[in-house]
Amino acid sequence: MRLYRIYGVRAADAVRDNPYLLAEARFGVAFAAVDEIALAMGFSGDESCRAEAALIYELEHNLNNGHVFLPRDKLLLATAALIDLSAEQMERPLDDLIDRGAVICERIAGVEACYLRRFYDAEVRVARILRALCAISAQKSARAERVLDELEALQGITYAPAQRQAVELAAQQGVLILTGGPGTGKTTTVRAIVQLFSRMGLDTLLLAPTGRAAMRMSEVTDREAQTIHRCLGMNYNELTGELTFKKNQREPLEADAVIVDEVSMVDLELMDALLCALRPGCRLVLVGDPDQLPSVGPGNVFSDLIRSGTVPVVALHTVFRQAEQSAIIRSAHAVNSGRAPDLDNRQGDFFFLVRRSPDRLVQTVVELCRQRLPEKMGIPDREIQVISATRKGPCGTVQLNRALQEALNPPAAGKRQVLWGGTLYREGDRVMQNRNDYDLCWEKEDGTVGTGVFNGDVGVIREIDPAGEQITVAFDDRICQYTPERLNRLEIAYAVTVHKAQGSEYRAVVLVTTPAAPGLMVRSVLYTAITRARELLVMVGDDTVPAAMAADDRRARRYSGLRRRLMDRKE
Repeated sequence: MRLYRIYGVRAADAVRDNPYLLAEARFGVAFAAVDEIALAMGFSGDESCRAEAALIYELEHNLNNGHVFLPRDKLLLATAALIDLSAEQMERPLDDLIDRGAVICERIAGVEACYLRRFYDAEVRVARILRALCAISAQKSARAERVLDELEALQGITYAPAQRQAVELAAQQGVLILTGGPGTGKTTTVRAIVQLFSRMGLDTLLLAPTGRAAMRMSEVTDREAQTIHRCLGMNYNELTGELTFKKNQREPLEADAVIVDEVSMVDLELMDALLCALRPGCRLVLVGDPDQLPSVGPGNVFSDLIRSGTVPVVALHTVFRQAEQSAIIRSAHAVNSGRAPDLDNRQGDFFFLVRRSPDRLVQTVVELCRQRLPEKMGIPDREIQVISATRKGPCGTVQLNRALQEALNPPAAGKRQVLWGGTLYREGDRVMQNRNDYDLCWEKEDGTVGTGVFNGDVGVIREIDPAGEQITVAFDDRICQYTPERLNRLEIAYAVTVHKAQGSEYRAVVLVTTPAAPGLMVRSVLYTAITRARELLVMVGDDTVPAAMAADDRRARRYSGLRRRLMDRKE
């Protein structure tokens, strides 16, 4: 249908002339499948259209690995290996793409960086807008100090020097970054900034990248917060496969200040969309924890901003005495400094249970969720989240979900279920959206309608129709209808990976610590997992794993030019 909408009656001819157009992101056909079709149609292995499509595919594919660009030599080698040609044979097709503007090649920090056009434009724009925001500086205001004094008296607290500095800078600067780990007073500081902006008469928007993060922001500030997508008025163009926003440079947000939480989860494209929607003079406060995992999408935006040294940063390091009493918070800071958490701890909010046998481990996780935590700790199973670093293996989320589904939501008379693609879906199951679906419709009980369900959104299966042709899922206050062809976008979510849990906070977390792929056995994964627990953390597994993860501070390199662009004042 998309081919027909674009090419009309010439659709079939267009595919015959160049079947590789099917590999474009808007059509969504895997390059390997397109390549097989084209070669079967008689296209030769060294056709220029084949090489160009392979180069674009390689750049698109590596967006999933977080890379905004690829160095020219790596792009040539990877693409040559993909289609069994030499790197020299790829030079001319790449130069042709560059000449047409489909690929932009620019020297960044001594590297010939090859970008897809839209990501080059986004990176340049983000750097330009942020530099302009940094250039805005209000005069030092005594109002900030006055408001802080009043809030201290009203709330019976004393702000730490770094907290006062953050609030004062928020009053003076066009853009501010606030960072800090758990228990360092980040939430208290954000509340103070919100109060200050209110007393300054500034119309302030509170935003977060996910629905759960926005909900948590609303709870701690007692103000409405919303997702960035919703605030910007997201639109999905089914014809082009592109995501657009109603709010942009021509129709900016009607706000004097914007505060964004969980910014480590914001990728380059979303940051670009947000910055383009800020009207001149709007203040921007970016809040996050740089030691958590980076965004799923391309770029390393939050880290690049901090490391560039061009944006004012206030880092909160001191753990407050009340927070220090929590073993969860002490464990998080221990891991962040490279030390293993105290597994012998017997304090009320953190326990470790040694289970090296996979069968015994799964059995223990089920017992914790079904009986022990609900009965002994008063925490219902719906408020417990099982987290594992990996999907695979006997203790990965796939296997854990099968066991938890049978224990927490067993089959019963009148409870419908459907098997689709090897996954059993049952009424009452907790499910998670596993990819962005921009055109999936939803409706609220008050009649409000909209589109868009996003990667990581968690809901519950309300109803499965008797024929199994439609599944109704409730995502908090939004109700969505899933037809069978959409079910591969839903996965059972009694257990989720650390990456899927990022941006969410749970009353209780059961964290599985077993060996996994080397790239997952790193400090940032363990730190992110621990900081998902609000009241209770129970680790179950191999007691050697936490120490090994805490000691390994490897971070996968992401190719991004944002830091260099921010530092280069001439751009």
